[in-house]
Amino acid sequence: MAGAGTEGWMDRMSEKQETCPHCGDSLKQWMVPEDASWDDEFFLVCFSNDCPYYERGWRWMKEQYNQKASYRYALNPNNGASLMIPVWDAEATRQMIVDDSGGGCG
Repeated sequence: MAGAGTEGWMDRMSEKQETCPHCGDSLKQWMVPEDASWDDEFFLVCFSNDCPYYERGWRWMKEQYNQKASYRYALNPNNGASLMIPVWDAEATRQMIVDDSGGGCG
């Protein structure tokens, strides 16, 4: 069911929703992996390595689970739900960025 309801999704997003609530950086269009449990085709994700949410995640995951991992803020544009995308290093999942108009690597 990937792709259902995604036509014109960017038109439905407000300027406020296109920025990370934790750092204010632009969110990037990110392709949901085909084998993921989500039915959506795209999320909007913060890829700033300076984002406090991402930075705090390293410490929290180590303290709670003894894992070297963090997470990035994500927004489901189809329903407005906030979620986290787990990452194991600073470059993890960047290859799935669809729109990299904000610069940086991707």
